[in-house]
Amino acid sequence: MANLPPTLDFAKTEEDICAKWAAEDTFKNQDALSLARGDKEYTFYDGPPFATGLPHYGHILAGTIKDVVTRYACQTGHHVSRRAGWDCHGLPVEYEIDQMLNITHRDQVLEMGVDKYNDTCRGIVTRYTKEWERTVTRLGRWIDFENDYKTMDPTFMESVWWVFKELFKKDLVYQGYKVMPFSTACGTPLSNFEAGLNYKDVRDPAVVVNFPLKEEDGVSFVAWTTTPWTLPSNIALCVHPAMEYVKILDKKAGTRYILAKSRLAQLFPIMSNKKKWKPAMADELFTVEATYVGADLVGKRYQPIFDYFTFTEGSGEYFRILSDNYVTDDAGTGIVHQAPAFGEDDYRVCLSHGVIQKGKDLPCPVDSNGLFTDTVPEVKGLHVKKADDTLIKIIKDKGRLVQKDNLDHSYPFCWRSDTPLIYKAVPSWFIKVEEIRDRIVENNKKTYWVPNQVKEGRFHSWLVDARDWAVSRNRFWGTPIPIWCSESMDEVICVGSVDELAELSGVRVTDLHKDVVDEITIPSKLNPGTVLRRVDEVFDCWFESGSMPYAQKHYPFENKEEFENGFPADFIAEGLDQTRGWFYTLMVLSTALFDQPAFKNLIVNGLVLAGDGKKMSKRLKNYPDPNLVISKYGADALRMYLINSPVVRAESLKFQEPGVLGVVKEVFLPLYNAVRFFFQNMERWESNSGSKFAPNSATVRATVNPTDVWISAATQGLIKFVHEEMAAYRLYTVMPALVRFVSQLTNWYVRLNRDRLKGGGAESEIGLQVLYDVLLDVTILMAPFTPFITEYFYQHLRKLQPSYAEAANGGGSSNPVVPGKSDSVHFLNVPTYDESRLNVNAVEAMETLQIIVENGRNVREKRNISLRTPVKCVTVILRNPSANVVESLNGSLKAYILSELNAWDLVIVPKEAEHEWVTLALTPNFNTLGRKLGKKMSEFKTYVTSMSHADAVACLEKGELDFEGLAISTTDDLVSKLSFSKEGDQWESTATAGGDVVVAVDCTQDEAIISAGQSRELINAIQQLRKAMGLDLSDKVEVFFEESAGISTVESAVSNNVNLFEAKLGAVPVPKKFAPSWSVVLRSEKADIGGSNVEVFICRPAVAGKEQLSDEVRYFLSMLEPSSVLDQSALSVIVDGKEVQLMQGEDFWVNTVSKLRATKALSWV
Repeated sequence: MANLPPTLDFAKTEEDICAKWAAEDTFKNQDALSLARGDKEYTFYDGPPFATGLPHYGHILAGTIKDVVTRYACQTGHHVSRRAGWDCHGLPVEYEIDQMLNITHRDQVLEMGVDKYNDTCRGIVTRYTKEWERTVTRLGRWIDFENDYKTMDPTFMESVWWVFKELFKKDLVYQGYKVMPFSTACGTPLSNFEAGLNYKDVRDPAVVVNFPLKEEDGVSFVAWTTTPWTLPSNIALCVHPAMEYVKILDKKAGTRYILAKSRLAQLFPIMSNKKKWKPAMADELFTVEATYVGADLVGKRYQPIFDYFTFTEGSGEYFRILSDNYVTDDAGTGIVHQAPAFGEDDYRVCLSHGVIQKGKDLPCPVDSNGLFTDTVPEVKGLHVKKADDTLIKIIKDKGRLVQKDNLDHSYPFCWRSDTPLIYKAVPSWFIKVEEIRDRIVENNKKTYWVPNQVKEGRFHSWLVDARDWAVSRNRFWGTPIPIWCSESMDEVICVGSVDELAELSGVRVTDLHKDVVDEITIPSKLNPGTVLRRVDEVFDCWFESGSMPYAQKHYPFENKEEFENGFPADFIAEGLDQTRGWFYTLMVLSTALFDQPAFKNLIVNGLVLAGDGKKMSKRLKNYPDPNLVISKYGADALRMYLINSPVVRAESLKFQEPGVLGVVKEVFLPLYNAVRFFFQNMERWESNSGSKFAPNSATVRATVNPTDVWISAATQGLIKFVHEEMAAYRLYTVMPALVRFVSQLTNWYVRLNRDRLKGGGAESEIGLQVLYDVLLDVTILMAPFTPFITEYFYQHLRKLQPSYAEAANGGGSSNPVVPGKSDSVHFLNVPTYDESRLNVNAVEAMETLQIIVENGRNVREKRNISLRTPVKCVTVILRNPSANVVESLNGSLKAYILSELNAWDLVIVPKEAEHEWVTLALTPNFNTLGRKLGKKMSEFKTYVTSMSHADAVACLEKGELDFEGLAISTTDDLVSKLSFSKEGDQWESTATAGGDVVVAVDCTQDEAIISAGQSRELINAIQQLRKAMGLDLSDKVEVFFEESAGISTVESAVSNNVNLFEAKLGAVPVPKKFAPSWSVVLRSEKADIGGSNVEVFICRPAVAGKEQLSDEVRYFLSMLEPSSVLDQSALSVIVDGKEVQLMQGEDFWVNTVSKLRATKALSWV
């Protein structure tokens, strides 16, 4: 049967398809076919991942989204270049090497040699590329690994130089001394957006310390800080110029402090307890001795805690009070200690007040690894975060500690080393983002994001506050910043290419890494005889990834026209964390270079979390290995699970392995069973008709069967919907629609037509034509989303197409692409919808049928009536149904409803009679009426809920209701529901949630009903027995039953429902006592039918004989096959040397039922 096994190992099948694609170069062929046709180019940028680690669910999710969109583009007339890329430089690589070589300080790298260090880095950057290729390929993602690019390629690096020089020429580059987020583990500054990538909740020490006022003994300023390690670098205090400050006497301590009046609660915490604090209690705690505004305090000098910088250059300006509006009173004391080497605001304020000078060294006793230098001998060599406790003890011993506590707060960590960041003043090269910020914001408006709220919210907010971007890193493994300068910086040259460097220096290089280009000097033009040397820094790897659109193509040195024709990119996709990463750097550089966005369309995915809602952690092992999940359930199941979740609209997903299994059970198994069911019945039809099945679209279009018309219309509607939604990049709406359609196809169309499709006649062929047409369309439509299972289905479905014969000798990988001829479903174009087959009426009628059936089943469950037991009548009341729906339910769809609900009659109540069955109830819509009615709501509720059915109907028909002069809209302001009101215990009913449909069932159980139910139970027992034996529908058997002595429950049921058995089984079961003695039992099983313990027998077909026959004749008959005597009116047999004539209908019969009918031995047969 078309080689479709009863069950399919989806994962193993996918592996076979992977092997087939590899052997046949399917991906390359698809690309070649597209190029040969001249398909319109669709530009896609793939953000390069680091290959220093293995792919995780975040990569798999983003990769799946990219694959779906680019496959869809390829199957809708576009050519898409899908080139893999690798991020090779920067902190992720260096951090691993530092860990491997136990490097903790920059000097160790210099001792080792930058060339050796970079060679070591180069050696690991592609460590996992093969594992990535294996996982990505197994996931079904088509991407070109052979023609990949690496950010360490000289061509890529040269384009990065070009980008930087273009910015340099536009005066968008400067060198500055700025306080920046700093990773002490990596020994380098980070950009502000990098600092925002990894916040964690931490507990830090929070201390209040005093700074004695020099001009007034016994009085101290008090300041609060959560970074005690910065206190050795304190050189000023800052107040708000307009804030009110007070000098108080702390009565308990006997000390005098100056602090913000609104922050007294910092020293006296009881003041924050609204329940306990009473203003009168203040007299017991403190006395206010003086009041100031902040400006009054400016210039006052204080005694520093430490004297490390007391006598350094410029210290005459230190240790005084400054003012600035950044000071707040939401925490602390309203006085902020200033350490300009470790705070952005501190640096700005001290600079503006002349405490420090631009270009001069800052008081900074901390090295690039976050360790205290010998300037602070007490904590020399200690990391700043580990020095807090020691410093607090010293401060306490000096009598300067006023208060010590802990603060739980969110704090930035290094995104690579996962260690706390500090803020540190470092010299850096900057891009003037603030200068072009308005243009960046405008260019962002030209882009389309899914979901839009990320663009309008998170990303926009980041852009409008964007600061100048520090692109330099004090590291080694990266693209060197191409600036050569004199020692005094009076001569600066920015180099934009290898040729330019060769022209200026006389040296041509093939590698642009630091260890190579640092050896190259450029003769000075301003000071002949001297040389310019390259600055020390390398680029931040984010600058490289932001340059990827240009550098991957070696623009502008190569592929100039190709790049410019495809820019901006049609599509990119990455995770939510890239709003401050790749999305941002792409937008900054494209705006700076071309005043354009780098992309047109973007899908942002959310985070994939562990099942407990925590971040996935290798250490905690709180998530299943992706490769194991794929090997258990298949990549298609994982793909569909991920993209049919909130994560594709930038929300978080708690990964649940049972959810992947659910896709297999709820989508793939039913769909596979539908395909297998088609082939089973197609082959049965071919066997019965003697013809070969050939797809015929004319037959599909001509069918008048209501379910055929409906499923065809639903398929065309699905195709239309998928095209509309994919054009809008809304994967989160497409996947649920596909899942719903699979349910409609398998749970409704196939089930409703099961008997018809099995029938083998003309109607069977029509149904099979429709089913094939739908399966082929859906297979091609789903191909971008689930590439494996659709390929598997297609390889079977294509063989029925007349064009399949053209696939031979390379035809399957040639243009034009045609279902059947083409070797892969992924060569084909996604079908376009046929407007003429969109049938709104058919869809509406079928939706109503489903509502009736589902509610009818609910009614049965309420009364505990098995579906095998028929019910007399199903009555349906519909709110304002269309004429089409009523006509369909009373006409072509009626038989389906009766069959599904096992009912004998269906009544659709006309509108004029609905008051006899239901009551229309109105209630207020509290959401819309709350403001309008206010206190009158209770009175209004009583008024509308007490309306009669007729009044409620009239009210709705009018459209509005006047209540005490207020116009109430019956559409917006009232909720209306139908409820069943017919009297009689025989009725059971249910209504839809919206109250638009009521289904009532007459549950009367008389003898005829009970008998029919028992017959269906017996039919089910027989069918289950046949199934257990592995019998096909065409396999002929005889069925007998045997009840306990004196019991005739089953025989009575069968006798009353002979037609039902003939319709369902093609034969009538009869008591076992009538079976020929030579009847061979193949299998038997006991069943409980209506309380009777009956044994059911499946027997090999046997010829039946009359009772008075000799043993020789009986033996002769037992050896005959019934099919061999079907057309024989007489048989001859030799008995004791004499020929005996046996007449059919007198001496023998084809089977037992025929004998019983002829002899009337069983009256009801």
